[in-house]
Amino acid sequence: MWIKPRGLNTFRMHCIHLCCTCVCVICSCMCVSPTSVGENILDDLLSRMEQYATNLEEVVSERTAQLLEEKRKAEGLLTQMLPRSVAVQLIAGKTVRAETYDSVTIYFSDIEGFTAMSASLTPMQVVNVLNDLYTYFDNIIDHHDVYKVETIGDAYMVVSGLPIRNGDDHAKEIARMSLAVVRGMRQYDSPHVPQQQLKVRIGLHSGPCVAGVVGLKMPRFCLFGDTVNTASRMESHGSRKLTSLLSMLSKCLPSFKMSTMKICKSHTNKGF
Repeated sequence: MWIKPRGLNTFRMHCIHLCCTCVCVICSCMCVSPTSVGENILDDLLSRMEQYATNLEEVVSERTAQLLEEKRKAEGLLTQMLPRSVAVQLIAGKTVRAETYDSVTIYFSDIEGFTAMSASLTPMQVVNVLNDLYTYFDNIIDHHDVYKVETIGDAYMVVSGLPIRNGDDHAKEIARMSLAVVRGMRQYDSPHVPQQQLKVRIGLHSGPCVAGVVGLKMPRFCLFGDTVNTASRMESHGSRKLTSLLSMLSKCLPSFKMSTMKICKSHTNKGF
């Protein structure tokens, strides 16, 4: 029996009755009860939410993997620009303090006649010449216990004995590397200057120095001390195709054969 609620007119009552009748008819046609319809809707909603959560987890996992890969590349690039021990401290947000090393060996080299040669080349050719030559040097030093500090113009700077100390082997490692460079330059031909045989001057020196990171933007790992200055001066006054050493370096090599090395004691330059 249909009971007329208070406050409802006949038209509204007919609408309500019609809606209830439609729902009952639809449910009977589907052979389900109104309760089952509600349960199916809820199940479908939960299924869609579960699928959305699964898709979201896949997207988050993919994005996380991409982020980790980019982080790995960034850290790899940083360790190529700075010693790994220094890079790890910077990545961790720590302050890298300068450190004193009692004994290291420093190597400097440059291209003989580079200024005159570069005057006859375009800037792009100069870049290509240096890039090819430095890549050639990089392949050589990979076989020795040394660390490439920097390149400035045609100057190439390498050190052994830091950031990882290696006892008294630093002089031997640099000496062997220098001989490898000298031998390699005899066979090296630059396609950018085919008419010229590139020649290098090399200067070495052993002694104490201080190493540390300088600057916040584009930080650089730099070496300081008289050992650095002396090695640089030895290079600038070195004989072509020969390596110049001071007596202090020769003392570090008592048992190492230096058949192609030249012990220079006659220089009277500042700081010697």
